[in-house]
Amino acid sequence: METSTQRLEMRIKARRKLTPEIEEFTLVPEGDTALPSFTPGAHITVETPDGAMRRYSLINDGQNPQEYVIAIKREANSRGGSSSMHEKAVEGTTLTVEAPENEFELVDAKKYLLIAGGIGITPILAMARHLCANGKPFEVIYCSRTAEDAAYLDEISAFEHATTHHDQGDLELLFDFWDRLEKPANEHVYCCGPAALMEEIKGLTGHWPDGHVHFEDFNPVDVVRADDVPFKVTLAQSGKTVEVPADRSILEALRDAGLHTVSSCESGTCGTCKCGLIDGEVDHRDHVLMDEEKSDHIMICVSRAKSGDLTIDL
Repeated sequence: METSTQRLEMRIKARRKLTPEIEEFTLVPEGDTALPSFTPGAHITVETPDGAMRRYSLINDGQNPQEYVIAIKREANSRGGSSSMHEKAVEGTTLTVEAPENEFELVDAKKYLLIAGGIGITPILAMARHLCANGKPFEVIYCSRTAEDAAYLDEISAFEHATTHHDQGDLELLFDFWDRLEKPANEHVYCCGPAALMEEIKGLTGHWPDGHVHFEDFNPVDVVRADDVPFKVTLAQSGKTVEVPADRSILEALRDAGLHTVSSCESGTCGTCKCGLIDGEVDHRDHVLMDEEKSDHIMICVSRAKSGDLTIDL
């Protein structure tokens, strides 16, 4: 397996409810550990109480931080990430956290358009705060189902050029971005939110200059699908065989069996859980492996058996 990044032991100093489904968590380091700094748009990877690794955007200022602040929505189909944090990550809980990374970095531009949907407001809020503090011109468009569902609504609304929109779950009331995006402008667009929102923005900005539209996407690939079937995976180093249910990944099945494995993104994008494949036919669902690697490697966080069983180098 590939090695992971620096890991920090952090304690939940405080948590507060932002909406019925969103909780804010303030994490502080254990001991005298100095926290790595970060820039707007950065995220940390948190090992949840159930052992799942999940990425969450940082909201607070990253210059010489004394704490990390994140906000987490409880997802209806949680696989041990958000549900674990909401149910078990109480004040005083110690969590393992990977140092900040930023794949959604603000570039230097004359002006910015920040678009958020739902919990996607977290990196957008950090960017808006930073741009406001530095006197940079920007506009925010924040969409949610209802005002009650919108975290940080009051703060976003207070920015000079901010639009908030609530569609009440009615497709006829969705925000119309076309007027705003029809003509490419001398600005950079940053978008974070549900997959449907980001696909819409991608479609509406296809004629924009390359590199002017940026997306933060934590939506994983389809770890499990409706037609998936159970199979067995044998760990060559120990000889142990583990059942992988139709609704669990190999990584989750190993974790459920009490076997520790190294992972990070758990969405098939980072390469941390890459394992050698000894036997079996794989349904590769990751975005990491090169074609020439797929005959003898597997990303156990998302990929599974195409047919029959698997033997992996663990």
